[in-house]
Amino acid sequence: MDLKGKRVTVVGLARSGAAAAELLIREQAVVAVTDRKPVAELGEWTARFAPGAVRWFLGGHPDEAFRGADLIVLSPGVPAAIEPLRAARSRGVPVWSELELAARRFAAPITAITGSNGKSTTTALTGAILRAAGRRTFVGGNLGVPLSDATAPGAAWDEAVVEVSSFQLETVETFRPAVAALLNITPDHLDRYPDPASYAAAKFRLFECQRREDAAVLNADDPACRDAARLGGIAARRVWFSRRGPQPGDAVWVDGGAIVYRLADRRGDICPVERLRIAGVHNLENALAASAIALLRGVEPAVIARALGEFEGLEHRLEFVREVRGVTYINDSKGTNVGAVQKSLEGFSRPVILIAGGVAKGADFTALRPAVERRVKRAVLIGQARPQMRKALEGATTVTEADDLREAVRLAAESAAPGDVVLLSPACASFDLFKDFEDRGRQFKALVRAIL
Repeated sequence: MDLKGKRVTVVGLARSGAAAAELLIREQAVVAVTDRKPVAELGEWTARFAPGAVRWFLGGHPDEAFRGADLIVLSPGVPAAIEPLRAARSRGVPVWSELELAARRFAAPITAITGSNGKSTTTALTGAILRAAGRRTFVGGNLGVPLSDATAPGAAWDEAVVEVSSFQLETVETFRPAVAALLNITPDHLDRYPDPASYAAAKFRLFECQRREDAAVLNADDPACRDAARLGGIAARRVWFSRRGPQPGDAVWVDGGAIVYRLADRRGDICPVERLRIAGVHNLENALAASAIALLRGVEPAVIARALGEFEGLEHRLEFVREVRGVTYINDSKGTNVGAVQKSLEGFSRPVILIAGGVAKGADFTALRPAVERRVKRAVLIGQARPQMRKALEGATTVTEADDLREAVRLAAESAAPGDVVLLSPACASFDLFKDFEDRGRQFKALVRAIL
């Protein structure tokens, strides 16, 4: 679509919406932006635009914001089913995600990574490998920097690695990544989707527009990934990864303590698993996925091995904070769903004091019981979900409630013995007590560093 002179409404400002609006202005579209938040809460974003560059409709989504629109661009935080968007679709107005808009303007190959857990780490790790190979690689998407920013004047990229969410994939039409990776699917965002199947269907859209010359990277150990392959709809070449053993066809897996691969007629070792600096079962899976992607993008195994050995992980993802009197404190604030916490707990052989809770997202907390019974000596619960989590976990471990994170850290520290791990891995969203998961993680780290 030629955007010059087109009337385009961006729904939802913040990071993605602002980036989309800037792209549209560069394309000489006539841009309107609407957001339910008032202008007082959006000043840091509105300040990025020259006076008169955008028509603002803040504090709600009035009909006028959508009147005459040729295209609507949706930020990922805005549900695609809200009434103004339903009405627009009934009039034949296309509704795109910021991802769809940007991908149409990005000329280089795109690798897209999704999953319930691990997608940020895998995106960052894949980007680090490609950069180690000398590629000018844009790394972003849902991870932080919107893909729209990669289309700015003067940008020269060899390729892009983008984290994509189910929310973004709901409103794609032509999005076709050269490599698409699905890491796993566990129930999440059930406050937005009517059931787990609807959530999974949104994830599966990642493969919708791929062709035979593209590649789909899938987790052989994850039932939902196997379902995606079995149900069809993936036209691309399939490459599997597994920490449990060899797979048929093209694959990357763990064999005898080493990461090995087979792609077409090539087979070899990448590196010993012990070379990884990022810990945990799920991070091994992330490394396998990133290795598969890098091989598909033509990176030599020796370069992959070097980058794997240098990558230290991301903040708030099983991040080591401090050891105090023999007790290790770990910040896993990004563990916002049950599946993430299960994987985190599986990675510890030492007793864990788990700090969890926040805003529930529709998940079944009883699914945590087996891992909690095996690993957790005490659970300290915070936030709105305390009653639900207590009911789900009582009998599996000792359960304590705290009024806030400060009290939770104090209670955890008091009950910890040398050799224990205090793990913040909430299984919930953060918006009852914190600005976001990053705020929650940084407050946790500050409290831990203040322990005398």
